[in-house]
Amino acid sequence: MAMLTIGAFAKASRLSPKALRLYDELDLLRPARVDPDTGYRYYAAAQLERARLVAWLRRLGMPLAEIRRVCLLHDRDPSAAAREIRASWARVEAETAVRRDLAAFLVDHLTTGPDGPGKDTAMLELRYSAHSDTGRVRPANQDTAYAGARLLAVADGFGPAGAPASSAAVKALRVLDTDEVPAGGVLDILEDAVRGAEQAVRDVADGSDDVGTTLTALLWTGSRLALVHIGDSRAYLLRDGELFLITHDHTMVQSMVDEGRLTPEEAASHPERALLLKALTGGSPAAPDLRLHDARPGDRYLLCSDGLSGVVPDTRVRQLLASPASPDETVRALVEAANTAGGPDNVSCVVADVVESAVGAGV
Repeated sequence: MAMLTIGAFAKASRLSPKALRLYDELDLLRPARVDPDTGYRYYAAAQLERARLVAWLRRLGMPLAEIRRVCLLHDRDPSAAAREIRASWARVEAETAVRRDLAAFLVDHLTTGPDGPGKDTAMLELRYSAHSDTGRVRPANQDTAYAGARLLAVADGFGPAGAPASSAAVKALRVLDTDEVPAGGVLDILEDAVRGAEQAVRDVADGSDDVGTTLTALLWTGSRLALVHIGDSRAYLLRDGELFLITHDHTMVQSMVDEGRLTPEEAASHPERALLLKALTGGSPAAPDLRLHDARPGDRYLLCSDGLSGVVPDTRVRQLLASPASPDETVRALVEAANTAGGPDNVSCVVADVVESAVGAGV
C-alpha cells in the first residue's frame, strides 16, 4: 500500500501538518501507520478523499463535531452526507440573516441622529385586534392571543396544562405593553422578557417536557417592530399587496424541507407535521428567533396559531388580509375561514395595521 509522509499528505490534501495532528487526536482523520520508534505519521493515498472532504468543510466554517458526523455519513451513504451539509448550510443562512438584520439596525441606529430621517417613523401607530376560538373539534382552547398598543402575541399551548402555559407566556410579556420601549435596546429587552416567559412556563409545567407553548410576538417601538418567535405559530406581513411569511417553523417537517428531504406540499400532509423541535417547555431552554422589522404606513401584520395556517391556504389568507376590512373584522373572518375548513384545532389571530398617527398628521 502506497504511503505518504505527513508533509506530502498535507500538501496533497491542503491540510497543514498541525491540522492533521489535531484531527488525529480528535479521531477525525487517523494516520494509516505511526512509526513506533519516531512517532512519525504516515497516510495512505486512499485517505486523500476524506482529507479533502474535511478541508472543504473547514473552509465552509463547519464545526468539527458536524464534520465528524458528515464524514461518518459519507462512509455509509454519500447522499446522506450531502443532505447533512445542505441542512447545516441552511442553519448558517438563517443565523446570518438574523445577524444581517441586526447589523443593518445598528448601522441605522448609530448614523441617524435624534432629529434625522428615523424621526418620521415615530409618527406611526398600530391599529389592532385579537381573537381566539376553540374550533370545531377540540374540547378546550389552549391558545392565547393578545393585542395592545405595543405588544402583539400569539401562543399555542400543548400538553395537559397547555392553556395555563400559553397564558403564562403571554402574561410575562405583557409588562412590555405598559412602558415606552427604546428602539436601541428593544432586542435585549424582548430577550429578557422571553426568559421571564420561559420561567413562567417552566413553573406551570413543573419540569415536564410534555407541557409547553409556542410563542410568536411583535413589540412596537414607535419606529420598528421587534419579532420573537419559537415554535410553529406564525407571523406574516402584507405589504403592497404581497404576503410574506416572516417566521420560520421550528418543526421536524420544516427541517426536512430545509434539508431537501420533503417538498412543501409533502410537508403539509405529513403525519408528524405538528412535531416541534423548539418551544417553551418545562425542560431545557431553547433559543428563540429574534429579528427587527422596519414598519411602513399601510403594512398589515398577522400573527396566528397553526389552527389557521395549517388549514387555510396562503392564497386565502392573503385575500382576507388584503380586504379593506378593519383589523377586528379581519381577525374574525380569518377564524371563520379556519372553522369553515373543519376547525380541527384551536385558532388564534392577531391583525395589526401600521398607520400614520393623528399626532403625526397634524405636525
